[in-house]
Amino acid sequence: MAGEHKITRQQQQRSADGLRGRGTQWIACSFVLTASGLSRAHGDRVLFRDLTIKLLPGHRTALVGGNGVGKTTLLEILVGIQPADAGDVHRAKGLRLGYLPQDLTERIGGRVIEAAMEGATHINDVATKLAGLEARLATTTGVEQEKVLDDYGHAQSRFEQLGGYALEAEAHRVLAGLGFTPEMTSRQVEELSGGWRMRLALARLLLSEPDLLILDEPTNHLDVDSVAWLEGHLAAWTGALLFVSHDRDFIDGIANRVVEIIDGTVTEYVGGFAEFVVAREDLVQRAEAAAAQQSRKVAHMEKFVERFRYKATKARQVQSRIKAIEKLEAIPVPTQKQLKAKFAFPEPQRSSRVVVEFDQVIAGYDDQPVLTGVDFVVERGRKVALVGPNGAGKTTLVKLLLGDLAPMAGNVNIGNNVDHATFNQHQAEVLNLDRTVFDEFRMTIGDPLDRNLRTVLGSFGFGGDAADRRVGDLSGGEQTRLALAITMANPVNLLVLDEPTNHLDLPSCDLLEDALKAYPGSVVLVTHDRHLIRNVADALVEVRNGEAVWHEGVNEDVLKPVAQRSASAEDPQPKNDGTRKRTADRPRDADRSRKRDEAESRNQRNKATKGLRSRLNKVERQWEAAEAELVGIQDQMADPATYADADKVKELTRLHDETKDRAANLMAEWERLSARLENT
Repeated sequence: MAGEHKITRQQQQRSADGLRGRGTQWIACSFVLTASGLSRAHGDRVLFRDLTIKLLPGHRTALVGGNGVGKTTLLEILVGIQPADAGDVHRAKGLRLGYLPQDLTERIGGRVIEAAMEGATHINDVATKLAGLEARLATTTGVEQEKVLDDYGHAQSRFEQLGGYALEAEAHRVLAGLGFTPEMTSRQVEELSGGWRMRLALARLLLSEPDLLILDEPTNHLDVDSVAWLEGHLAAWTGALLFVSHDRDFIDGIANRVVEIIDGTVTEYVGGFAEFVVAREDLVQRAEAAAAQQSRKVAHMEKFVERFRYKATKARQVQSRIKAIEKLEAIPVPTQKQLKAKFAFPEPQRSSRVVVEFDQVIAGYDDQPVLTGVDFVVERGRKVALVGPNGAGKTTLVKLLLGDLAPMAGNVNIGNNVDHATFNQHQAEVLNLDRTVFDEFRMTIGDPLDRNLRTVLGSFGFGGDAADRRVGDLSGGEQTRLALAITMANPVNLLVLDEPTNHLDLPSCDLLEDALKAYPGSVVLVTHDRHLIRNVADALVEVRNGEAVWHEGVNEDVLKPVAQRSASAEDPQPKNDGTRKRTADRPRDADRSRKRDEAESRNQRNKATKGLRSRLNKVERQWEAAEAELVGIQDQMADPATYADADKVKELTRLHDETKDRAANLMAEWERLSARLENT
């Protein structure tokens, strides 16, 4: 601001004294924005309901939630771009609000540096006022000039306080932080690409220093250095900040509040992202406990429905329970729903209830047994971890399951319609290093489904430009992650993983954990990662001392070395000859007796139920075959051409009735045998 009228230092000081104490215009009330009772729906789908949020100075709030839950809609309601279906938004009087949408709609012209400085409207307004007062000083005298001079002093002090004289330097600093070179700041805005225009819009917004800053995915168009700079800049933000981001580190470096939208409701967590993870885990555990209780109730009703579906005398009770199940409002367990949406695994074909059965198997190499008496069943949907020391026989067990090794004695029975995919420790070594990540993924899986493969890759951490990187340029951990994505992408109903966490970093391990939780089929997992086992497995098979023992659930004791599992006798003092008796490594007599009794009990039960289990599996296969036959008949009856032949229609009707009755009888037999097995 260079005016021709000169102001003396004394006049400036007198005017500044008059302004002292006014300072920056602060919002008088404790909040800058509050919303209460907000509801919004798109058609029949409710995004959120009865939502309340309050934004205060110094609160840096991250808004998180899955795609499509309404985060952007909520931001636009708070800004005033679109209305809510219900509820109110109250903004503090005089609130200066800045908003950065995901897609740029504002048209900006001129040179980059000038366009950036134009964003500081609070400074530019004072500059415009100063220019007008300077013009008036040249045309006034006496008392009127004294008043104009006093107003000018106030405005000039305000301009200096807001950083007006340093605005251009600050604009260069912000632009540089967002990746603009000095040469780029002199270019015309029209010459910039869409991504660089978004950066300029962000720079304008930061220079405006609003009381409330709202950002929707601000890192979308930034590189690593720019994200780091923006993170540091926003971490020092003294006003209110509300932002949406998919970048976990970015959130962790900025937020001191986390607000999560899930299942139409909002939960606020005080603290940073790490505190949010801990608090949310506690909330999820409580939700899971409530959901488990509800699930037991539903299972009881469904069992009745399945048992009596084809019995006319029970029709009224069956319909009553079906309606009760339909009306029952499910208790949400957010993690699982979000994970399924994130990975979007295709639904595999339905396998038989028994995926694989080991029946008194002895297995080994060169007539030397490695495992003996292997006898357990993996059922549909189970996620089983094989645990035990190296060399105990876990790999042998996997080879038996996959058919790569024939048992020396006993039987390994694979269920109907079981198809599998495998991952081993050397899977990444077969990748084609000259292809891009996307090409290797696409050509290897030979995807017959109508899927966006870039989206699938993104869920495994290869989003954006990462999918176009050369496989040979990936780190070992990234290649392992790509191999996992290839293994899990096709719709198989049995996944066999051998040490999948080798070479992975912690975030990739978390990603694998999430993927396995969301995986719709059965999983057999060989790993030494106890955290992964705890969070994924629902049963353990302990392979040790030539045996493979089934443990229902995840027994923490089984994950420990044998010597640490129970109290052991202290080692005696060393003998004079320096030798020492290692009693701590041996089970006590009581322990041996207990384990022997447990083993005998298991063996007796297995022998007692072997025939029953065999009969149950046979009936299940017959039942599934009858249902498949019934579907085929129904398909023929749905074909209009069938009705041109009256005899064929008559025969199909007879077959339909017979097959339907046979399926119902087999189902009843299956229920009876299941109940017997359950009570044995």
